[in-house]
Amino acid sequence: MFSFFTTLPSFSLAESLKSLWESTGFVTSLTPLWQNLIMLVIAGILIYLAVVKEFEPNLLLAIGFGMFIINIPGAYQALYGIPLLDETGAFILEHGSKVVQPGSEGLFYYLYKGVEWVIYPPLIFLGIGAMTDFGPLIANPKSLILGAAAQLGIFITFLVAINIGFTGEEAAAIGIIGGADGPTAIYVTTKLAAHLLPAIAVAAYSYMALIKVIQPPIMKLLTTKKERSVVMEQLRPVSKTEKVIFPIAVTGIVGIILPSALPLLGMLMLGNLFKESGVVPRLANTAKNELINIITILLGVLVGTKATADVFLSTQTLLILIIGIVAFSFGTAGGVLIGKLMYIFTKGKVNPLIGAAGVSAVPMAARIAHNVGQEENPQNYLLMHAMGPNVAGVIGSAVAAGVLLAVFGA
Repeated sequence: MFSFFTTLPSFSLAESLKSLWESTGFVTSLTPLWQNLIMLVIAGILIYLAVVKEFEPNLLLAIGFGMFIINIPGAYQALYGIPLLDETGAFILEHGSKVVQPGSEGLFYYLYKGVEWVIYPPLIFLGIGAMTDFGPLIANPKSLILGAAAQLGIFITFLVAINIGFTGEEAAAIGIIGGADGPTAIYVTTKLAAHLLPAIAVAAYSYMALIKVIQPPIMKLLTTKKERSVVMEQLRPVSKTEKVIFPIAVTGIVGIILPSALPLLGMLMLGNLFKESGVVPRLANTAKNELINIITILLGVLVGTKATADVFLSTQTLLILIIGIVAFSFGTAGGVLIGKLMYIFTKGKVNPLIGAAGVSAVPMAARIAHNVGQEENPQNYLLMHAMGPNVAGVIGSAVAAGVLLAVFGA
């Protein structure tokens, strides 16, 4: 026993305390403490909006917490690994994220590969497809026009961004915010401008969460009380055969014309085929419940962890946030304006409000169109009519993403 104690290494309390201190975030933080504090406040605001205001909590809560945890001083090393230093002692950046030494990678380093390798967004589209009813769109094919019109925000924003100094790839990634589709925004940004992912993802999801605040004023500004009060005719019933053929036909047609849209659109239609075929209920239930919930958690938290102070607190990020609201607003306006044209051509049979649902925020945008219509006429039930443009917007955003990826060769 005596020999055992004599072989123990010497213990120095002072050295141990020093090592403990040097491992704390006060010493190992990669950014100034004041920047971390600003980011923690921003994260707190997102969490507040999710918990108290219930603004898209399934997305915003995970993003806000991811932003919170990564900006705790010293957290980056623990979550992603030890950053690689160059010969001058400066941190090496690769696509906006820290490079880590082999063997020192943290858990989040590996989980984030699902974002880098664009695995998560298509899986979310699989779940969305399993939850989506394309019946209103099949019953009223004109809804496709409204869904396409709402993508106006993507291309107008692309032109704005490219004219204020962003590259073509960056402008395309920023423009996709106008589609109001978080997974699509992440998919395109990861392919074209991964260094902008934190700002674009936060902008896309934040504006989706704030859709109840953003859309109604635009809808009311562009329509009259008479137009908002229009009661539309009931949609015709859609057969199971039509619903089964639809995802197969859309995948085939779009796949031939625009193969770059298939990773998103193909998974969307596969999920819908699971649902409408009725022969694989377990697969359909897994896609729309367990799978999409798990991927949503991972994607939200991981996107939030990329909003580090050194990346997020910049003039470029502020510009993206400003341009993002412009993109979302133009998308809403484009749908409403085409809805007004339909109102004129059909001699008052189409309520222009359903055009606002052409953005890809399903089903929030459709519910808002319904609610605004009921404010003018309590007997007006626009929800199913608005779901047509709404699901058309999901297809439209995937097609728009495919166009941008095809143009820029990704």
